[in-house]
Amino acid sequence: MSAPSQPASSGGAPPQPAKRPDRHQATGSDADPPRPPDSGLEIAKFLVEDGVLTQQQLAYALRVRAKLITEKPLLSILNEIGYVSPEQQRNTLRKHRVSVRIGALLVELGYLREQDLRAALALQRESGSGKKLGDILLENHFIEENKLIDVLADQLGFPQIALELGDVDRKLLEKGNPNWFLQRHFIPVRTEKNRVLIAFADPLDPRARDDAARLFGQELVPLITSKRTIREVLESYKRHSQTVLAPAVQTDEAVRVVEWVNTLLTDAMQAQASDIHIEPMKDQIRVRFRCDGVLAVYQTLDKKIAPTLINRIKIMAKADIAERRHHQDGHIDFEDPKTGRQIDIRVSVYVTIHGEKIVLRLLRRAQLVPLDDIGMFSRTLTRFHDDVLDLPSGIVMITGPTGTGKTTTLYSCVNYLNSIDRCITTVEDPVEYVIEGIAQCSLNPKIDVTFETTLPYVMRQDPDVIVLGEIRDRYSAEAAIQAALTGHKVLTTFHTEDTIGGLLRLMNMDIETFLISSTVVSVLAQRLLRRVCPHCAEPYQPNSTELQRLGYKRQDLEGIAFKRGRGCAECRHTGYRGRVGVFELLVLNTQVKDAILQKCTSHEIRRISLESSGMVTLLEDGLARAARGETTLAEVFRFLPRLDKPRPLAEIKRLIGIP
Repeated sequence: MSAPSQPASSGGAPPQPAKRPDRHQATGSDADPPRPPDSGLEIAKFLVEDGVLTQQQLAYALRVRAKLITEKPLLSILNEIGYVSPEQQRNTLRKHRVSVRIGALLVELGYLREQDLRAALALQRESGSGKKLGDILLENHFIEENKLIDVLADQLGFPQIALELGDVDRKLLEKGNPNWFLQRHFIPVRTEKNRVLIAFADPLDPRARDDAARLFGQELVPLITSKRTIREVLESYKRHSQTVLAPAVQTDEAVRVVEWVNTLLTDAMQAQASDIHIEPMKDQIRVRFRCDGVLAVYQTLDKKIAPTLINRIKIMAKADIAERRHHQDGHIDFEDPKTGRQIDIRVSVYVTIHGEKIVLRLLRRAQLVPLDDIGMFSRTLTRFHDDVLDLPSGIVMITGPTGTGKTTTLYSCVNYLNSIDRCITTVEDPVEYVIEGIAQCSLNPKIDVTFETTLPYVMRQDPDVIVLGEIRDRYSAEAAIQAALTGHKVLTTFHTEDTIGGLLRLMNMDIETFLISSTVVSVLAQRLLRRVCPHCAEPYQPNSTELQRLGYKRQDLEGIAFKRGRGCAECRHTGYRGRVGVFELLVLNTQVKDAILQKCTSHEIRRISLESSGMVTLLEDGLARAARGETTLAEVFRFLPRLDKPRPLAEIKRLIGIP
């Protein structure tokens, strides 16, 4: 589809803007070097066709674009003038998505430079193999696959899906050969309302769509996922199909224990537990799941089964089954034998007076959360983007106790910063999320891959961003500061109660205050509170005790819709289902840095931060969540520090950007 010059001339545009589209007419079939068609006009044509835009408006926008010194996408100009809203743009793109060139769309949305598109078209022509433009863009690192998928999902309206083998209907997979699916980069997922949901790597690929339609019918529903996900699911399916269980010489008890452990792990995955506690007691073994941050009993077992049970888990974790006097660690890559669902499990064996206690931490794969979905309020998120992550250097610390989501937030920040023009290097213990495009190192003291031996090599890797999994001691703190002093951006986690506590702990490590004030950009403290179950939520009013603890009067909370869960089968009669993040963002401004240099008390630094930096405390952020019905005041009082009386709710809402 060549770029039309008709819209400009028919709308009375002067010669200059009419010539501009012609400059990009060549598609690369005869020209050298090949040039893409005018990206903006390709999409503007559909806007005119749908009646969203008039020819006269298009002509005016083209004249504006021609007068700009710096090139700007035509869609951006149409949006700024007010001729086309982002929603109208999305609707038109979704309506004509089969006809929209992906290269033109990426250029217009600012994900791809026009010169990169020209280079990709040249490579496509030179290859002579009929490769799709999307494959060339990915292979030559013009764009990251996750960003390409985000554009296709958001702008063109294809639902995005993260897949595991357990999510796929195997009867649908049996209709084709795994290698056939792999060659065409799509996979059937399940049937809904007599229509088959198909996950494509490229839903705009007509060949893949036609092949899927021939096999599963014309009434299919296209979804989008990554090629890597499709490959991993199909490889897992092939492994399961080829597995032949050899007869094992085992006692009946050992067989029962193997089956019980598999059931335990699958039940924990089903319940979305974060941890499993297997606890020896005087005359029994107690097994508990931690769901939504709270432990609950799963089962109790006879103490006689303890040796066989512990040995089974140790074997799976590659730990020493002969060692019963020392604590041990291990790791399990568990795959559900029935569904193929995979999960990483961190194993800790702790010696107690009643025997060995085992805690299994379940680390779910492929759960990287986009930063915009992490749960921050709008104004807090904007400040975190603009005043923290977008700065070229400095230390960003994410603090909180164990199990409060620090690692999830850390990886969301890393994913936000991950781009073609930036080098990111990590030092982690262990690597919990694998992100394409960054160099991740998992420490292993057994082979002398420690923090001390690794850090000098990190600095020689020419990094722009350094990720230190955790600041544990003065050495790691000094390493973070030295990296920041040499112009690097450093992301790390820290175990402290709140943002001010993170600064004070650095000071208590005998780090010079001038180093802290000159390198630390921001401290983000966070907690996870249980979310009110949406199936049984009901309104309630705080009682006098809760009002007293908040320091509010009843009239201060008039019109606020507090909620709590009554308890139902969906939430296991707890009144809660899932968790919600609570955040305290401190951006170090001049006043806060001066307070650190003067070694002020924690109370004084907190007061200055609240008055000058726009900080909202954990208690205030949690109170705003409760006021929106997301969590309860009971959760706020139970998990959040109450160092000062919260400000009026109206003031808190203004600071975090909610009406």
